[in-house]
Amino acid sequence: MLSVIAVAMAGIAYVATKDQPPTEREVRTVSTPSQTEPTPEPTPEQPLPTAKQKPIEPQVVRGEVYVEVYNNSGISGLASRVAGVATDVGWQVVGSDNWYGTIPASTVYYPERLKAAAKLLALDLGLERTMPATGPMRRDRLTVVLTADVA
Repeated sequence: MLSVIAVAMAGIAYVATKDQPPTEREVRTVSTPSQTEPTPEPTPEQPLPTAKQKPIEPQVVRGEVYVEVYNNSGISGLASRVAGVATDVGWQVVGSDNWYGTIPASTVYYPERLKAAAKLLALDLGLERTMPATGPMRRDRLTVVLTADVA
């Protein structure tokens, strides 16, 4: 009996409200950015190197590269003076001494992995010549051999 009454009430409600606009509304939540959380700023992406662009060289950190400075000029104190200049600009000079042998011009010698550092050190010291390390030179550092052309 209650079922029949419920169905009848539903029918009456339908007929009574069928011509009226719906009373339902869409509810949207609005969020506002918090004052304590900064909004991230977009960062420009670095373009990938193309065939026309040179790849980006690795950054050289002067203080992380060992440097030895040798005098091959016969000028007393040249190696220690240039070692002081290298230290002043941030290179980690670990020794200076005399070089025995024949070197044609002042040169920064480098192991292959420190080629970029050798070029930077040469610029810092005003030297034009860089060469791969040879013979008794250590392979974990840059070796500067100075001749009379520096003085």
